[in-house]
Amino acid sequence: MTLVRSSRSRLTPERELEVYEAVIDLVREVGFDAMTMDAVAAKAKISKATLYRQWQGKPQLVVAAMQGTKPVRLEEIDTGSLRGDLMEMARQVGDGLEEDVVFMSALGHAAMRDAELGQALRENLVLPELETVRRMVDRAVDRGEVSPDSPAIRYVPHMMFGALPARKVVDGELVTPEYLAGYIDAVVLPALGHS
Repeated sequence: MTLVRSSRSRLTPERELEVYEAVIDLVREVGFDAMTMDAVAAKAKISKATLYRQWQGKPQLVVAAMQGTKPVRLEEIDTGSLRGDLMEMARQVGDGLEEDVVFMSALGHAAMRDAELGQALRENLVLPELETVRRMVDRAVDRGEVSPDSPAIRYVPHMMFGALPARKVVDGELVTPEYLAGYIDAVVLPALGHS
């Protein structure tokens, strides 16, 4: 289910951002399941009809809010080296991570039970980011930094994105850009046999 928005938007970009921030706040406060379109409408001071006109439902609205409030542009990263690309990704992802971990934890739990949300997240957020990481690794292979038959290549996205919730669970601490940088140097690059 690719995210489709109405082309008849009557909301200004500033007003859209207010709606998105209301959505993010509500998911953090009450979780995806308890968040309602009525609650979003009340918090953002917008009609429920406008919400449904712009976004078909709650999963689509949540995904749009994630896309509309996160300034991370992983697809634009190309520093000329795999280490540089991964470090830049860690820097971008690490900014504001404390609030994101709460939000993503709530969504991850909900996506396991809500097939529509899970599909919207995968199609509109997860798959594009996985493709970006794959392109980073492919460029590294083309440059000779990583062997094309390295068995760790297929696990790079899992290593990178799995580190985010794992640190909170294992250490009781949130991931920082510094932690991710150390993780990249100690785990990801050695696993790839990075030269």
